[in-house]
Amino acid sequence: MTTHIKPVNRTPAVRPYSHNPGGPVPYPVPLAPSFAPIGESGLVDPEMDERPLLSRSPLRTLDIEIAGLQSLRRALEGVLGERLAQAVEMTVLLSGRLHVTGIGKSGHIARKLAAMLTSTGTPAHFLHPTEASHGDLGALRTGDMLLALSWSGDTPELAALTEYARKRQIPIVAMTAFPRSPLALAANVILKLPLAIEACPDNLTPSTSTTMQLALSDAFALAVLEARGLEEGEYPASFRALHPGGNLGARLTPAHALMHTGERLPLVRPDTSLSAAIVEMTSKGFGVTGVLSRTGSLVGVVTDGDLRRAFAKTTLRSLDTMSQPVEQIMTPEPWTIDADALAPDILHAMNKRRVTSVFVLPMQERDTTPIGIVHIHDLLRIGL
Repeated sequence: MTTHIKPVNRTPAVRPYSHNPGGPVPYPVPLAPSFAPIGESGLVDPEMDERPLLSRSPLRTLDIEIAGLQSLRRALEGVLGERLAQAVEMTVLLSGRLHVTGIGKSGHIARKLAAMLTSTGTPAHFLHPTEASHGDLGALRTGDMLLALSWSGDTPELAALTEYARKRQIPIVAMTAFPRSPLALAANVILKLPLAIEACPDNLTPSTSTTMQLALSDAFALAVLEARGLEEGEYPASFRALHPGGNLGARLTPAHALMHTGERLPLVRPDTSLSAAIVEMTSKGFGVTGVLSRTGSLVGVVTDGDLRRAFAKTTLRSLDTMSQPVEQIMTPEPWTIDADALAPDILHAMNKRRVTSVFVLPMQERDTTPIGIVHIHDLLRIGL
């Protein structure tokens, strides 16, 4: 027997707010999805929607949050975009550290923002408002900046922080939806979020608001990254230096950090006999050997495939085959990689070419002297 749960009407049009002298604050309701029944008001009518509650609720939640993000995007095309650019410039020119703060759900977003900024090269620190009132205010120094997140802007725990920062002329950037709130009035720059209803049926649980805060935080952090003006190719190396662990670190591992060098390199000369080349291949364990010219340039490789083809052609003259020079059976002009090639790109190329090893060349142009070799096992070992 199926139990039908009557959904709660989730379309409140207004909500009172103490810091809005003009009266109640309108909360724009997002457009209903095309498949949802529309009532006389033009909004989704829960009474007309015959789909099961657990089917329509997740979709409606996403519709409301998407509408919030769309309003945020429109705001970024106007004054919010200008204020964000101002905050980014202040951060790039900052001589001290950026302190990010917030409480509750906004605090979680603030903590994530501080971590993202730090991992992308901007020294940032999450400062807990309550701990700040119990001694951690000492972390704020001249030359620092405070970025505070609060949807209402009326969070009591932020009062001591903002007062302390203002007295010491530490600039404050406020990310809030209410420009007349105490936090906004204390700030040097206000990143005003557009008003929006929460996806919660009672318009209470932070959902749309935190989604918008998270999106604007990401936009801010990545704008700071781009404003620092790193040259093409510099960011992966910089990011890996700050984030060597985990899957992200593995994805940014360059060939020179993986390759085998020195005596581990399987190398022979063009006039080396095939039998000697086989010994070199098997003793080094890469299933391949490079062939070097007199000047040390890589002119070819001998693989197990080359060996099979050579023996298939001369099955009745195996002794002659073993004594012939490798230049007669090698693969000329082999595929190579630069020392700064990234691990995922190497693995993708290996799979595409159906090879298990590749020689590494210096990053200097026209230098074809091999400096290392990477095996597919080296890539799998780091978690790719």
